[in-house]
Amino acid sequence: MKDKIIVACDVSSKDEFIHLARKLQKSASFIKIGMECFYSLGNESVTIAKDFGYKVFLDLKLHDIPNTVERSCRSLSRLGVDILNVHALGGLEMMKAAKQGIQTGTNSPLLIGVTHLTSLNQTSLNGELGIKKEILQSTIDLAILTKKAGLDGVVSSAHEVKEIKKACGSDFLAITPGIRLGTENQHDQKRVMNPAEAFSEGSDYLVIGRSITNSDNPDKIFNKIAQELL
Repeated sequence: MKDKIIVACDVSSKDEFIHLARKLQKSASFIKIGMECFYSLGNESVTIAKDFGYKVFLDLKLHDIPNTVERSCRSLSRLGVDILNVHALGGLEMMKAAKQGIQTGTNSPLLIGVTHLTSLNQTSLNGELGIKKEILQSTIDLAILTKKAGLDGVVSSAHEVKEIKKACGSDFLAITPGIRLGTENQHDQKRVMNPAEAFSEGSDYLVIGRSITNSDNPDKIFNKIAQELL
């Protein structure tokens, strides 16, 4: 189960990143490099992670015109990352362009579409974004569009995974952020679930950050979560 847990390394300095990578080396095999880390350290963040032997989910949520996204995906795939993502709200043509980009790059990572952020809820979807659908249906629709574009799966909250699998098939990957342990503070997340519940809903990968990385003993917390998933 350890390879199903992706640790989000949201740090902004090289020393912090190396310290965290070293602390988790005996337990974790997959880490997520997001905007904070990548924009601070650049390509070196991926190089460091790979030197430690980690698989890398590069979480930049690309969202731009198709040509720009295609070229960006081509460049990023050359870094040797294992998962790359784009915003599904960028539309069908943008996602198809992203797929073309990774296919013409040196390596071909899994390409994932981000549906709705777990920091959004029904009120923000309807009132702020003007999307007049239930959040579940909107997420399913984005997942179907993502599959139509030829991508490998989606990022969504665990609450939508079961219905996404029904609509898109069991082999369509579901990567789930918004994972919290017990009564832990939800921080800026609104649609959350604990690891065991998310896994039972059909999530293929769980993205867990602060619960592990803010701990005094991240290695111990990681192993505790992995054991609970068995």
